[in-house]
Amino acid sequence: MKPKNDTFLRALLKQPVPYTPIWIMRQAGRYLPEYNQTRTRAGNFLNLCKNPDMATEVTLQPIARFGLDAAILFSDILTIPDAMGLGLYFAEGEGPKFERPLREEWAIRDLTAPDPDTHLRYVLDAVSQIRKALNNEIPLIGFSGSPFTLACYMVEGGGSDDFRTVKTMLYQRPELLHHILQVNAKAVTDYLNAQIQAGAQAVQIFDTWGGMLSSAAYEEFSLAYLRQVVSGLLRDHDGERVPCIVFTKSGGIWLEKIAAIGCDAVGLDWTCDIGEARKRVGGKISLQGNMDPMVLFSGPDAIRKEVQRILVSYGSGSGHVFNLGHGISQFTPPEHVAALVDAVHELSRAFH
Repeated sequence: MKPKNDTFLRALLKQPVPYTPIWIMRQAGRYLPEYNQTRTRAGNFLNLCKNPDMATEVTLQPIARFGLDAAILFSDILTIPDAMGLGLYFAEGEGPKFERPLREEWAIRDLTAPDPDTHLRYVLDAVSQIRKALNNEIPLIGFSGSPFTLACYMVEGGGSDDFRTVKTMLYQRPELLHHILQVNAKAVTDYLNAQIQAGAQAVQIFDTWGGMLSSAAYEEFSLAYLRQVVSGLLRDHDGERVPCIVFTKSGGIWLEKIAAIGCDAVGLDWTCDIGEARKRVGGKISLQGNMDPMVLFSGPDAIRKEVQRILVSYGSGSGHVFNLGHGISQFTPPEHVAALVDAVHELSRAFH
């Protein structure tokens, strides 16, 4: 059953829309005081992710505050490696860490894809609850990290400045990294399909670290597995098309290659010109993006000016979902997000 406001889904499928829809990566997050209150109640970030009631609560907070055209499941990309038994924890001020990173060959050979119905049930319960709470007003986006991005965290044991450990494995023992990626591709496909069956109406794959690879390595270790995931996704559920968005940060140079893997839309970071991107691949797929999140630290006038510039660059017609070029900063004033959403809705009507 289509949501009452299906502008986001229609734009992804390049169908006519009255205005350009908008949602924001990391829209439920630390820039919202109400989110911080819920997170305090949860005790820590992982508790928040693993409690479907609280995950539902924070997913709905930005929807109640802003006129966004889609909700995105509140979760974390590292739920999959956590379900694989790597021991996810969050060190205060340091971000995610794994107690048991994949460094030994036996551990890599033993790796298996988790059953989402068993090991990630809390996520699927959250998806079902959020869908019910949205009451069919706007669509719900499900998501996962890409096989390569997950592998970066799994091998490094957390975030990294240079990803030296995973890149050493890539060049020295590529067969080990391919094994991790093969398992991850199955895990991501199963996980996203389970989210779709639980009620997600579109899905996004976050390839956050694919952009730090060489062109040859990107094709072999990231793009090949993104293609595998996309080809295995449920594309129709309950009689409705389920669009898929692929976002490789810093991946603009491979735009044509990403557009060719079978996704419905490519997410762009702020380093791409969206008009140029449309000329390159707009005939095939929709585009999502791509305002620099730092624009939101300026005032409403500067925000409107940048919104107008991006809309003019994309040009008239459907196939554009407005978003930031990466996740919103925790220091962003919420009233500036309201100015952004209002500007997109108001100024974009002239282009449709």
